Amino acid sequence: MTRSFRESLLLIVGVIAAMVLSLAPFLWFVSIGFKPQVEITAIPPRLFPSDVSFTAVHEAIFTFGLMHFIKNSVIVAGCTTIVCVVVGCLAAYPLARLRIPYRRVILLGILAVAMFPQISIAGPVWRILRALGWLNTYQGLIIPYLALTLPLTVWILANFFGQLPSELEEAALVDGAGLFQVLTRVIMPLAAPGVFTAALLTFIYSWNEFFFALLIMTERDRQTLPVGIALFPGEYTMPWGEISAASTIATIPLILLVLFFQKRIIAGLTAGAVKG
Repeated sequence: MTRSFRESLLLIVGVIAAMVLSLAPFLWFVSIGFKPQVEITAIPPRLFPSDVSFTAVHEAIFTFGLMHFIKNSVIVAGCTTIVCVVVGCLAAYPLARLRIPYRRVILLGILAVAMFPQISIAGPVWRILRALGWLNTYQGLIIPYLALTLPLTVWILANFFGQLPSELEEAALVDGAGLFQVLTRVIMPLAAPGVFTAALLTFIYSWNEFFFALLIMTERDRQTLPVGIALFPGEYTMPWGEISAASTIATIPLILLVLFFQKRIIAGLTAGAVKG
């Protein structure tokens, strides 16, 4: 057995092990959502249902109001992503292009804001939102999400903008374009992979975030997907089938987004890694 063969075999085994560890939990809760009730708690457990049942899916959508939670998550995650990307671009562009003193320190300070544990800022955030009357409102959840996601967005975009050739901007400025026109018509099209990457990371965080959504959205009608699913009511036991079916439906949009924008995401994450 040659060395290259052993290395290839080890790599294949590692890939298979990573796939099993990653997919096994996902396949397990997907299968629970399509099992008859008697098979969900059966011992020994079975990975695949003997008879596919859509009862849990029907109950999650029509009895527990899953679509209403999806609507709330789309509003919160969508608005957070749009505002975060717009503000992030306006903040990242001057940090990347202008000769600002201590620019690197400023970027590190911005990124450090996102490192605070959520529990450490929960109390002040809740008191501020209560004083503003923004508890159980969309903007009351969007604002904390912006505070948590904007630093990473600015960091990603500032580093991405810094990799773009400055000659294009100089040519546009010579032709009479303003800074805002340079940003929107020259820089943004070239920076599309980085913008897509930042937008997708922001959307995924806002879609999956649980702690602040539970803290701020206490009214059932305003709860987002993670909180709404976690608080599915059960009469005597936890409705594991409905929770699994709802979780599967909630995961599908993220999977589709990643698959659809896969090339742009990879380009955004690897931008600037190789020069020359």
